[in-house]
Amino acid sequence: MIQLTFNILAICGAAGFSGVMLCIGVTLGGYWRSLPPEEFLTWFAANNHFVSNTIPLIVGPTLIGLGGSLWAGWGAPSFALWVASGLCMLVVLGLTFAYFVPTNAAFASKSIEVAATAAKLDQWLMLHNLRIGLAMIGALLGCIALKL
Repeated sequence: MIQLTFNILAICGAAGFSGVMLCIGVTLGGYWRSLPPEEFLTWFAANNHFVSNTIPLIVGPTLIGLGGSLWAGWGAPSFALWVASGLCMLVVLGLTFAYFVPTNAAFASKSIEVAATAAKLDQWLMLHNLRIGLAMIGALLGCIALKL
């Protein structure tokens, strides 16, 4: 029963994370692109905390679920799928801390040049789409692992 609880937490966490990121990318990304760079930076400075505060609510349970799924499933036929799911989420977290945290801080502090803002936002959204896909794949791998 504990293994199933970890599995469900891992799958729901990864799926929830991809959903949160999808909403940010589609809803806010489209809005951000519609703004002139100066207005985008002003919006981001005032509202970034709403975006950044949602991530820990999802990431924590996801990591607990993945860690528990790896621990409880050690040696099981599904173990490789849980490892692959975990790797997807580690890449998502790596991108988050290596790229998104500093870039978001630059947007929020308005330390990025206004002329470079649109290109940086396009790069942000492209890498954000990669994170969405990896989190979705992580959740999918967990669903497949449950069937083994």
